[in-house]
Amino acid sequence: MAHVTSADGTPIGYDLLGDEGPVVVLVSGGLDDGSESRPLGEHLVDAFTVVAYRRRGRGDSGDTQPYAVEREVDDLAAVIDATGGRAHLFGASSGGALALSAAAAGLPIDRIAVHEVPYQLDEEMLGAWRAYRADLAAALGADDPDQALRLFMRLAGSADADIAAAEAAPVWPALRALAPTLAYDAACLGDGAPPADLLAAVAQPVLLTTGATTDPHSAGLPVDYFGAAADAAAAHLRDARRTTLEVAGHVADPALLAPVLAEFFHG
Repeated sequence: MAHVTSADGTPIGYDLLGDEGPVVVLVSGGLDDGSESRPLGEHLVDAFTVVAYRRRGRGDSGDTQPYAVEREVDDLAAVIDATGGRAHLFGASSGGALALSAAAAGLPIDRIAVHEVPYQLDEEMLGAWRAYRADLAAALGADDPDQALRLFMRLAGSADADIAAAEAAPVWPALRALAPTLAYDAACLGDGAPPADLLAAVAQPVLLTTGATTDPHSAGLPVDYFGAAADAAAAHLRDARRTTLEVAGHVADPALLAPVLAEFFHG
C-alpha cells in the first residue's frame, strides 16, 4: 500500500500488483473502494504492472472539497506519474467515463479499455438521470446516505425487494460510507448522454466491453442497455473497438475479461 499526493494536496492510496511489463491502472466505478477491481488485477499481473488505486473519498484516499471531475483527473495523473509515467487504463462503469475524461485531458495514456459505461440514450432515460442527480443531491445534502443508496440502486434497475435485501446485508454500512462518492460518479457522467466532443478528443485506441446480458438485480434496465450505450459512445471515438463478453452482470468475470484486456493492451 502506497500513497501519492494529488495537485490539490489530496492523498491518494494505491497498491501495486506485480511489477512486470507495461503499467495498467484500474479505475473503479460506483460504490467501489478499489477492492472490486483487485481480482481482475490479479489475473493481469503475469504480464503487466497493475495499479489499483482508491479514488478520492474512498478507502484511505482523502476527499478535499470542493469536488470537481478535474481534480479526479489530477489524481489519476499523480498515480500515473508515481508508477512509471505512462499507463494503459481500464475503467469500470463510471470509472470508464473518468478514464475517457483523463485521456481527453491529455494525460500520458497509451490505450483505454472501459466496461459498461452507463450513458443514457433517449429522452426518457435522460429525464430519469436528471431527476436522479437532483434527488441524490437532496439526499446527500440532508445527510441521508441510505436514501442516496436507494436512489442509486433504483436507477441501476434494482427492484424494491433487492434494495430491502441489500439494506439488511452486512455490506450496507460500508456502502453508506461510500454514498457521498455517488455524486462524484454522477459528475463524471455529466448530463448523462455520451459526451460527443470529449469522446472525439480521445486519440488513443479504446476498447468498449459489455456483458451479453444484464445482472438479474438490474432487471429494470432496458434490454441491451449497456450494449446500446457502448455502441453510441464508440460512434464518437476516433479508434473504437467493441467486444461482448459471454457473461451476465455489470461486474465482469475477471477470468473472462483479463485475456481480452491483455490482448488489447499488447496491441
